[in-house]
Amino acid sequence: MTESTASANSSFDDLPNIDVDNIQPIDIESLIAPNDPRHAPKILVLYGSVRARSFSRLAAEESSRLLRWYGCEVRMFDPSGLPLPDDVDSDHPKVQELRELAQWSEGMLWVSPERHGSITSIMKAQIDWIPLSLGGVRPTQGKTLALMQVSGGSQSFNTVNQMRILGRWMRMITIPNQSSIPKAFLEFNDNNRMDMSPLYLRLVDVCEELVKFTWLTRGRSAYLTDRYSERVESAEEVSNRVNQKSL
Repeated sequence: MTESTASANSSFDDLPNIDVDNIQPIDIESLIAPNDPRHAPKILVLYGSVRARSFSRLAAEESSRLLRWYGCEVRMFDPSGLPLPDDVDSDHPKVQELRELAQWSEGMLWVSPERHGSITSIMKAQIDWIPLSLGGVRPTQGKTLALMQVSGGSQSFNTVNQMRILGRWMRMITIPNQSSIPKAFLEFNDNNRMDMSPLYLRLVDVCEELVKFTWLTRGRSAYLTDRYSERVESAEEVSNRVNQKSL
């Protein structure tokens, strides 16, 4: 894309809640340098439930539609069948699928239910299977991250706050905005689409901000994450240090 638009063929057919007079395509030229990459931002979406009607998955799907409208290439990972961390070798097909998607991505969106005041074990397992380092290369470092949560009760920010800590630990650029959807069962209709509400507007805000931050930072993420301490160490020393045996 070379224009300051999402796509010349962008359609609102699958976005019935959008106010077409007020949604704005991303002004790419105001976010990138002349030599920055111009391919569609690559966004990986993770969600934290395998229920037949998972509201975190529905929120992830709603967000994915918006991200595609904003011009992104979006892939969602299905956590069903992902084993517990360290319960199998990392060559397990689902683990390899997740790790390949993490390396492919330039930004991520994590959507977790709140369970017992925390993220779900399914969400945490996905994050735990993404290594901090593969042979001295960090697959998440410098990539953007947006956070959302759904809950069955009143509004809470426990889950997004915990994921924000995890995002920082993974050395990701976690955007300021976030979304928390309380009583999620009331926010999605029988067609599994999110109804129009202030909560939907916040979801759109998060998607828009994720795309902007991804355009802004991905062309210079290597420089932003270049550190003096790591320049002092050799690549072999870094690999040895970050690939210590698991506790």
